[in-house]
Amino acid sequence: MSRALLSALLLAAIAAPASALAQDAEGDRQIKYKDRTVIDFESVDVSGELKKPSGVLLMDVKKTSFNPLIRFREDFDREMRESIDEVK
Repeated sequence: MSRALLSALLLAAIAAPASALAQDAEGDRQIKYKDRTVIDFESVDVSGELKKPSGVLLMDVKKTSFNPLIRFREDFDREMRESIDEVK
């Protein structure tokens, strides 16, 4: 990097926080908002026209099929035989 560019970046880094501190002094004002805001639309005349899509989008919906990750066992014969040995 050239020396001029380096000094410009250093000056910008030093000057940026100083401008932020100057903004904080103005931020001491208290801002108060109304508890309730009422907007009256009675006197407003709104006109327009209804627009619909020019065509119809048809999609062929297919039922998705998933490969089941859980297999239900139909019998517990093997486990029952093994548990007999544990009970004895």
